[in-house]
Amino acid sequence: MSHTPAWTVLVNHEDQHALHPAHLPTPAGWHPTGFTGTEDACAAWTDAHWPDLRPLSLRPLPLRPHPGSAG
Repeated sequence: MSHTPAWTVLVNHEDQHALHPAHLPTPAGWHPTGFTGTEDACAAWTDAHWPDLRPLSLRPLPLRPHPGSAG
């Protein structure tokens, strides 16, 4: 009988994602996203939910209308 190890997807304060063996404790600074599965399933989930690989602090701010401008 073969055993497929379970993985979980973690996220940190910079919105970076990582695959982590589910049987190990979550490292400091990381939090479970709630998704657990095979390594391939976790990689697919991460691809679908983490489109911008840059750390949160390096992502551009959303454009906001200039005060006093129409729009």
